Amino acid sequence: MVSRVHTLKVIAETLNQSNNVREMLQSVLEKLLEVTGLSTGWIFLTDEEPIYAFIADVNLPPALAWDDKKPMCQGSCWCLDKIWDGRLQKAVNIINCKRIEDAIEYDWGDTKGITHHATVPLIAGGEKFGLLNVAEPGKNEFTEDELDLLQSVSFQIGTAIKRTKLYEAQQTKADQYTKLDEISRSIWKMNDIHHLPQNTVDVVGKLFGLENLAFFIKEDDVLALRAIFSPQGSKKTHKRYPIANGGDLQKTLEQQMVKSDLQQAGLDIERSFVVPLLIGEEWIGCLVGVQEGNSSAIEHEVLKALGDHVSLVLEKARLFERSRELALIEERNRLARDLHDSVNQKLFSLSLTARGLREYVKQLENSETILESLTEMQGLSQEVVGEMRSMIWQLRPVGLEEGVIVSLKKYGQSLGLGVTEYIEGVGNIPRLVEETMWRIGQEALNNVHKHARVNEVRLYLYRKMNEVVMKVVDDGVGFPVPENGEHNWSFGLSSMKERAEIMGGKMDIYSQPGKGTTIEVKFNVEKERGS
Repeated sequence: MVSRVHTLKVIAETLNQSNNVREMLQSVLEKLLEVTGLSTGWIFLTDEEPIYAFIADVNLPPALAWDDKKPMCQGSCWCLDKIWDGRLQKAVNIINCKRIEDAIEYDWGDTKGITHHATVPLIAGGEKFGLLNVAEPGKNEFTEDELDLLQSVSFQIGTAIKRTKLYEAQQTKADQYTKLDEISRSIWKMNDIHHLPQNTVDVVGKLFGLENLAFFIKEDDVLALRAIFSPQGSKKTHKRYPIANGGDLQKTLEQQMVKSDLQQAGLDIERSFVVPLLIGEEWIGCLVGVQEGNSSAIEHEVLKALGDHVSLVLEKARLFERSRELALIEERNRLARDLHDSVNQKLFSLSLTARGLREYVKQLENSETILESLTEMQGLSQEVVGEMRSMIWQLRPVGLEEGVIVSLKKYGQSLGLGVTEYIEGVGNIPRLVEETMWRIGQEALNNVHKHARVNEVRLYLYRKMNEVVMKVVDDGVGFPVPENGEHNWSFGLSSMKERAEIMGGKMDIYSQPGKGTTIEVKFNVEKERGS
């Protein structure tokens, strides 16, 4: 073989020409064979057994090159077995080659006289990256000097591989941070908490090339699944799960009902990454995702930074939503005061004026037409006063702090309905669930008042384990429930059902003409600790 110093110099120069591992190894293998006078060589990169990659080759014999080099890309061999089990620590002669033996046994083609090769582990800093194999037709053994030179070359190659992998890792991390910046700029401007989860999984899933991604938000004492990303696109969802004892996020995600729903969405919790969304030390939600097989693994630091960004946006959206709720409540209160102090009082005055004028007109001759008009005016003004009081009550649901049934009873009475309530074993109900029940019950009572043609209604509220149930029941005229789905329901009924589903609940309607109507809503809520 040629001068050791010259060879190492040529190899070093070649290794410094590229930062792409495949290109670098192909070039250095070609140069090595050129300066040493050997004819054939190939390189494997290895991972955990049995994973390896056939990465570079020069002048493979036809017996090993057929079908796009299939013999080199499948199955193990003696040199791979040795590096995996730790027996290969330096350049050695391989007495014979298993792949060549297989080629001869199964008549894969011409071996060009190659029967043996030297095997050199590619090592740097105690880390093994793969194997360098070189061969020459008719050469059955390499000298100690030749093996020593190959060993030195392998150290150069191993060091270059390590340098290149570090460079690629830095490039990958830089690319991921660039994507993170794009994600941050995309979602930071979002203040609508109802659309934030879907938009977040959509942009994160696409930019990071994920198979699936789920967005969970902590709502009171439950963990709510709000959006899922998949290859088919992103979509909203409304599923709620009890939080595990002690408030542990991982234990909550490992509950069977959560795992089952995630598996249906293509998310195996065992191979998924979990990014907790934290404000201080308290978690307010999480992202659960699975990467595509050909994507670079997202760096731990990048995932943590992603969680920090999404946490801040989620908290900002929550604060914005709360401020909007407070502003809406204040505006409703102001409107209610204005309606009560102005419009309602004037309508009441109009009713009294019509009544007084009616009494006066009675004393006049031929006053029947005027009396009829005044009577109609008085009746309409009284009806409008009643409806105005109902509107004011809807704007200011005084009494909700006393419980949803007490509040609904007062509201029903304001409509002129007789309300009988039945409450059993309820306890505390999460605020958002209670508000949802209030709005659904309010719409149900309006429907009784307008359509049922009865003046009595029954309200039921009871709890069974982790389920709270509310019913609004009347014995009115009823109606036929459409058999072909909710899309034929009225706007009011559809809105009620949607409100229930947004909170992870379910609404059913039971009604027949002449047999009354029952509106039933159910919500899963966590059982109080210690109960």
